[in-house]
Amino acid sequence: MKKKTEFPPGWDEERVRRVLQHYESLSEDEAVAEGEAAFEDSTETVMTVPKELAPAVRALIAGNAK
Repeated sequence: MKKKTEFPPGWDEERVRRVLQHYESLSEDEAVAEGEAAFEDSTETVMTVPKELAPAVRALIAGNAK
């Protein structure tokens, strides 16, 4: 039995397909440029955490910390 896919609010299958198509169509240089631009955005931050802590960090961000 196939499980029904649930999307975040504002997302649907068509939007997911468009996002996938966008990223799959980028050349390697375009993908690198887009990634570098994300690090230069002064309105956002990027940080790394050990993989084993990722679920706890996601829960904290979502407000579901245990």
